[in-house]
Amino acid sequence: MNHTRRNYLRGSYITVLLVWVCGVAQAQFGQRTQWSADGQAIIKAVQGEIIQEKVTDPEQHTVLVAKADLTPVAGAEPLAIRRFSLSEDGNKVLINTNTKRVWRYDTRGDYWVYDRQGKTLKQLGADLPESSLMYAKLSPDGHRAAYVSGHNLYVEDIGTGKITPLTDDGTDRIIHGTFDWAYEEEFGCRDGFRWSPDGKKIAFWIIDARTIRHFLMINNTDSAYSYTIPVEYPKVGEAPSGASITVVEVATGDTVQMDIPGDPVQHYLPRMEWAANSDELIIQQLNRKQQESNIYIASVADGQCTRIYRETDDAWIDIKARWNHDDPSGWEWINKGKEFIWVSEKDGWRHLYRVDRRGKEKLITAGDYDVIDITLIDESGGYVYFSASPENATQQYLYRVRLTGGRAERITPEGLAGTHQYTISPNGKIALHQFSNQAALHRGHVVSLPNHKTLVEGQRHEVPAGTPKAEFFKVTTADGVDMDGWMVKPANFDPTKKYPVVFYVYGEPAGQTVMDTYGAGSNRLYQGDMAADGYIYMSVENRGTPAPKGRTWRKAIYKNIGILNIRDQAMAAKEILQWPFVDSSRVAVWGWSGGGSSTLNLLFQYPEIYKTGIAVAAVGNQLMYDNIYQERYMGIPQEDREPFIQGSPVTHARHLQGNLLYIHGTADDNVHYQNAELLINELIKHNRQFSLMSYPNRSHGISEGEGTGEHLSTLYTHFLKQHCPPGGR
Repeated sequence: MNHTRRNYLRGSYITVLLVWVCGVAQAQFGQRTQWSADGQAIIKAVQGEIIQEKVTDPEQHTVLVAKADLTPVAGAEPLAIRRFSLSEDGNKVLINTNTKRVWRYDTRGDYWVYDRQGKTLKQLGADLPESSLMYAKLSPDGHRAAYVSGHNLYVEDIGTGKITPLTDDGTDRIIHGTFDWAYEEEFGCRDGFRWSPDGKKIAFWIIDARTIRHFLMINNTDSAYSYTIPVEYPKVGEAPSGASITVVEVATGDTVQMDIPGDPVQHYLPRMEWAANSDELIIQQLNRKQQESNIYIASVADGQCTRIYRETDDAWIDIKARWNHDDPSGWEWINKGKEFIWVSEKDGWRHLYRVDRRGKEKLITAGDYDVIDITLIDESGGYVYFSASPENATQQYLYRVRLTGGRAERITPEGLAGTHQYTISPNGKIALHQFSNQAALHRGHVVSLPNHKTLVEGQRHEVPAGTPKAEFFKVTTADGVDMDGWMVKPANFDPTKKYPVVFYVYGEPAGQTVMDTYGAGSNRLYQGDMAADGYIYMSVENRGTPAPKGRTWRKAIYKNIGILNIRDQAMAAKEILQWPFVDSSRVAVWGWSGGGSSTLNLLFQYPEIYKTGIAVAAVGNQLMYDNIYQERYMGIPQEDREPFIQGSPVTHARHLQGNLLYIHGTADDNVHYQNAELLINELIKHNRQFSLMSYPNRSHGISEGEGTGEHLSTLYTHFLKQHCPPGGR
């Protein structure tokens, strides 16, 4: 479910690389944009070299690190750059290479340091296992590096190569400096340690997962005898891992644990940073229900914590990862560390506040609109730049507001309807600009701010001529709910004929499907051209999705997953089926992960509407999913089990009347194949006939293995054509 949120539905062109797989975008943990000190150039890897390129004239570039510099020994191949970062003085370059996948992203690998002044290349952790280092970071002075290997935290002197373990009791259950499966998947927490500004200390998380049971996946194909693959996975209703934060003095190894109030097992610690100095930390704590957020200032000398801010919500409280490209790191300090920017939905909209170190707050953005994300805090200019779309929840534009508060000013020019993304230079003067809508993709643009004058034109990629484009519409249900939608009509559309309709659905709090972006209305699981074949392809956005429509819209789904979102979808479909060109006898629906769950529920709960369904990697029983996601949106089952039951497809499987194709990978570590077998048993019990495709040893994305993508799309297309034939009648 949540994997779909980040791998298939969301992404930033700044921090996430998008690869189109099976009709949806699969995210990879990529390279962050790095600006030069003057904000006039970006530093990037190009063809195995690291260059500094002037953003207003890409032809003007300087090679900072050449391929020859990255060749460990004569005659060897140069290092393949996966990611890199520079020391504060720009002299040392940290190279990440030879990476391996951990859960979803390739965050484990080898690290090398190239000294531009000394012309030396050294490998970090050379005596540790190959591809075992995670999240290596240079100290502020560039003389040392810290990293995680084997669940322990190390520091290494770059000059001498001396490696000092800062922890020595790390295991797959006692995790130092990084996180367990649930924290990574549901909070976006991966890098779990922070250098102090003075470089003398490191603050790091310790995750105690000893009480978390292993879920065992089985591999039946890679050897004569099967074997199990254990994944520490806290199911909903199970107590979370305990979390604590410790500060270690790098020179001595002395440690101080932060004395954070409350039971560490019944609370989460999703954010921690140095509090704009080297003497204090700032920590966010959520209770297990994620309805209470506390912010503490912690003294690293004795671990004493002082609460400075508290917030509650009857549903749940989102953390920074929800508006920061799935990355919760960083803290938005202003006024020389005396205040910070905070995001809250407390007044019914996602707004920006400035909060001082005593917890006194001031609203910055005021009005009936949502801040989608923070793009830049330009303190010297006195503004904060952010994305919003007050008039159209399917789009996104750049705004700015004074740090003192006031009326927001739109920066994106009028007449450019669609979705805009910006990477702004630290000085707020220049931005890399990407713009797309259902008709075209514009990228590589460079604009000046705040006047939005074009400095570099970039490229424009249009939907091929003759290709039917998505049409956006609104539909009002019998419940009075206004829903956005898009629709791609058949080629050579004849309004006097009736056509089959295929709904694409997600429907949960993890992502939107109705956005005015390039590719809206495309279906890469379908082999061929849906419009040419004579299908109406559409999607509608129900309540509970993260559209910028205010808190009430988003949090209506609390304790209602599989209930309210399903009714919204069905009621919208009822209205759409009254359109004269829609054939109500040929109605299909499909989705992946949370969308697979919605597909099942729609097919089971509303068989009079949906005749055919294709569900991929669905949660069949909500009691089988992880605790952080499911308890955030549905509560704790020991307190109220009924919503979990009523929202689960297995509860309604007996009502299947139409045609179902169910697809799941047996090595899915996110939505376990267990869900498929529980659903299969229920369908068998009630003699409901259906089609099943299990993909051996494929994960949640069903992308591994030769021929998998083609097989999946062939399967999808043939089933759809067989049971929901295309063409006007």
